[in-house]
Amino acid sequence: MRFIHRNLTALCLLLTAVCALGQTKTKVACVGNSVTYGMNLPDRENECYPHQLQLLLGDAYDVRNFGHNGATLLRHGHNPYIKLPEYADAVAFAADIVVIHLGLNDTDPRNWPNYGDEFNRDYAALIDTFRVANPQAQIYVCLLTPIHHRHPRFQSGTRDWHYAIRQHIAQIAAAKGATLIDLYSPLHPRTDLFPDALHPNAEGAQLLARTVYGAITGNYGGLKLPLLFDDGMVLQRRQPVVFSGTANAGQKVKVSLNRKSATATADRQGRWQVSLPAMEAGGPYEAVVKTTDSTRTIRNVWVGEVWLASGQSNMELPVQSTATAREDIAQAKEATCVHLFNMTPRYATYDFEWTPEQLYRVNRLDYMDCSGWQVASEQSVAHFSSIAYHFARQLSDSLQIPIGIVCNAVGGATTESYVDRETLEWDFPAILYNWTESDYGQPWARERMKKNIAQSTHKLQRHPFEPAYLFEAAMLPLKNYAFNGILWYQGESNAHNIELHERLFELLEQSWRRFFHRPDLPFYFVQLSSLNRPSWPAFRESQRLMADQLRHTWMAVSSDVGDSLDVHYTNKRPVGERLARLALRHTYRYAIEAHGPTPLQATVRGKRIEVTFSHAAGLKASEGTLRGFEVAGADGIYQPAQCRITDNRIIVWSEAVAKPRAVRYGWEPFTRANLVNDAGLPASTFCLWAE
Repeated sequence: MRFIHRNLTALCLLLTAVCALGQTKTKVACVGNSVTYGMNLPDRENECYPHQLQLLLGDAYDVRNFGHNGATLLRHGHNPYIKLPEYADAVAFAADIVVIHLGLNDTDPRNWPNYGDEFNRDYAALIDTFRVANPQAQIYVCLLTPIHHRHPRFQSGTRDWHYAIRQHIAQIAAAKGATLIDLYSPLHPRTDLFPDALHPNAEGAQLLARTVYGAITGNYGGLKLPLLFDDGMVLQRRQPVVFSGTANAGQKVKVSLNRKSATATADRQGRWQVSLPAMEAGGPYEAVVKTTDSTRTIRNVWVGEVWLASGQSNMELPVQSTATAREDIAQAKEATCVHLFNMTPRYATYDFEWTPEQLYRVNRLDYMDCSGWQVASEQSVAHFSSIAYHFARQLSDSLQIPIGIVCNAVGGATTESYVDRETLEWDFPAILYNWTESDYGQPWARERMKKNIAQSTHKLQRHPFEPAYLFEAAMLPLKNYAFNGILWYQGESNAHNIELHERLFELLEQSWRRFFHRPDLPFYFVQLSSLNRPSWPAFRESQRLMADQLRHTWMAVSSDVGDSLDVHYTNKRPVGERLARLALRHTYRYAIEAHGPTPLQATVRGKRIEVTFSHAAGLKASEGTLRGFEVAGADGIYQPAQCRITDNRIIVWSEAVAKPRAVRYGWEPFTRANLVNDAGLPASTFCLWAE
């Protein structure tokens, strides 16, 4: 019996060995430089991306790391990969799958300026050698992981050459029939994962491994839709209806809505997009998004007008905190055509310390809390932006169609935090550096940020006031959704530096118009109100001039509803309604007055100055006598002035100024200037020199 047992045991072991020989693992070669190697990782062998990829792929795969620190793709580079032992080992491995991530070190000034023309040829030759070693090999070519602005050569060439190399890599992948893996997009917003601006930490390597895993297996977790594609959604009328999302690579996705349907196939990155014909306002409809193994039904889909409201705390201020709260909330049930999508900060930027768990979520860009689409009701309206709600309600009353309004405002937010990173890297890189100490930010905002992150031990801790942060946390989730316009109320956190804000606001418009693929996307913004802060009169004037100079940009005045002691004045309803009037006039072409008296020209008439206005029908003081005007001579020293209204003109003079040369209006931090027209719309702060 023992003999038989021993022989059976030996036979089982032999059969197991034979079976093992028959089960050939899929060989994966990770070819690259220090990012592939895992430079600077404390436990490199277990934390590098190839090892994490092995864990994701499982025992059916044999993943090997052939990365070498400092390797270049270019043969004439300072450290060409093809001359390194890792290259010879990778070729000898004869992998079934080859993942190539090279090019970062080719941004060195010793390389790209001299040999950039050879890049495509050298990359093609490298791919060919792996195909010779294994003619059935699948080649995956990676768009470079990012090099962030803190890299010492970023502005002296690295930024520009990194961009150029990414274009060449995409070109060679298409030409050689290789699959392109985008490692740039998922890692570019995560600056916290790159301690030295070049090499990802362990968490970054994990994200890199997951991206490569998805490309190899095509497994992206099945059908997924973006944030706003949910029950109760409102789609923009009279524009192609675009649905997009992710699915497993190669899956067919069919979208059906209102008896129309379209089909797309998810690409190697798992991305899909379909376009249905434009629709007129209506609903509710039901949209069905289906793959072979999954179905998502979106109920109560409406078609109407969709707007985005953004900015800082005065846009964020909810209805329940305003002077008209009781009336507004009671009437909310009548606004059933208004559909709200509220994106609120998980952690307010008030004067307190965030916990380590909160800080971790902020770093992961998990900052906005979203409650889904809601029909206007007492409860939903109470917690929604007052300005955005009153805008939407006025639009709904006028257009008599469904209105969708999304709000992603964050208290204390800076203009630069809403501009995308790539725009800042190219057009304003200086603002990215040392942002926690930089004079670009206002002192109070820096101190508030430092209080919020006081418990953090992360050297690259993120915060909503950081340049580009809110674009990455609050705007990227809105990608591919169609909006017909933008409402913007921000500036309090940039009011100390007018010239900086003028530059940033234009970049903001450029950034969002590019993001939404709408070069004519209208911006309607609110001029800062009245408050006892010295810089605000000049800032309001700067905003007035920007509205006049920038394309598709209009401004609503709020200086008459401010509070001298509280930046968060509570009379918000008029501001939302003024924004709605502007939109009705300029976007929807209603023949209504939407602007307050607007100065055109100042002319000296002896000892007086005559100011002419447009939008001047019924010029008058809102109450009492007209006030708020000053005049100055050539010395620029202003004196309080008397004034008289004559048709569309105002005559201004002062006994203290014999030869007036300039006039200004509402030039106080908290102003009681009271010029309006017969529509009851106030004039902006302004300053004019006589012609």
